[in-house]
Amino acid sequence: MPIAAAARVAAVIPTWNRRDLLATLLCNLAEQARPFAEIIVVDNGSEDDSAELAAGAGARVLRMGRNLGFAAAVNRGIEAAESEWVAILNNDVTLEPDWLATLLDAAALDDDIWFATGKILQAGNHQVVDGTFDEISRGGCASRCGSGKPDGPAWNQTRRIRVAPMTAALFRRQLFSDLGGLDETFGSYMEDVDFGLRCAMAGRGGLFVPSAVAYHRGSATLGVWSTDTVWRTARNQVLLSAKHFRGQPWWPIVAGQLLWGIVALRHGRGSAFVRGKIAGVSEARRLRRPTTNEHTRKVLAEVLESSEASILALARETGFDSYWRAYFWLSRR
Repeated sequence: MPIAAAARVAAVIPTWNRRDLLATLLCNLAEQARPFAEIIVVDNGSEDDSAELAAGAGARVLRMGRNLGFAAAVNRGIEAAESEWVAILNNDVTLEPDWLATLLDAAALDDDIWFATGKILQAGNHQVVDGTFDEISRGGCASRCGSGKPDGPAWNQTRRIRVAPMTAALFRRQLFSDLGGLDETFGSYMEDVDFGLRCAMAGRGGLFVPSAVAYHRGSATLGVWSTDTVWRTARNQVLLSAKHFRGQPWWPIVAGQLLWGIVALRHGRGSAFVRGKIAGVSEARRLRRPTTNEHTRKVLAEVLESSEASILALARETGFDSYWRAYFWLSRR
């Protein structure tokens, strides 16, 4: 029997309020051509009846009691899963019926593929990309490649990737046993980038499969440029840099994150950006930093250089946004 046909997959869905989104997703999962063996809803202390809704739909519900963040919810869901693979899904996504089968078939082609994700389109406009895969710059800022750009040839090529955004992605459960779960210090935002960076450092790669299509409403719970979103992102940029970037050049970190602050200021969120940076500096001391030596610093430099080169190549092919144009101008690329 082919590996893809035999493999069991658990869907892990962190949720906090918005029962309407969860109800839509649970109905959508029932339409998968390749059914999930387990559906685990991790309720982060919802104040509506999201947990009851999920239980009524036949899902296994883990009640966290309060909002402990996306990373903690995902970790608890993975710990509870019994399947070989886990699909991590935001509550505001829906999947094409062949999404799971397509990713499993692609991942089964090579034992060296540890995770896979597909093309994610905006739920409100299927001609626009919401996300594909992530890359990370030497500035500690992530790029959700393709986000906001028209769908086109650049986003229709199967390719090896370093980071799968946990909006909708499939992972071998063993990966979390080998490398540890998501870092709960991050809470929400960039926890998947931290995990992807750890995967890259360990030589565990993934696959982008554009024919596996999902649709995403995008920050439906908090909002794209909400105060909380900006605060968390600004804080977690500091945490990511403090955790991994020791021994790397300092100026890309300063330039990249200050430029991101200018973007936040243009959206009226300058105060949230500053407060996030202060919180990041304060909380960095709580991080569990990986052991580093000359070899690991060299590997990290190579990963960051390659990832940043991918951001630049894609921007040249599909168009620069103002942030990356300014960043690469400063770095003289």
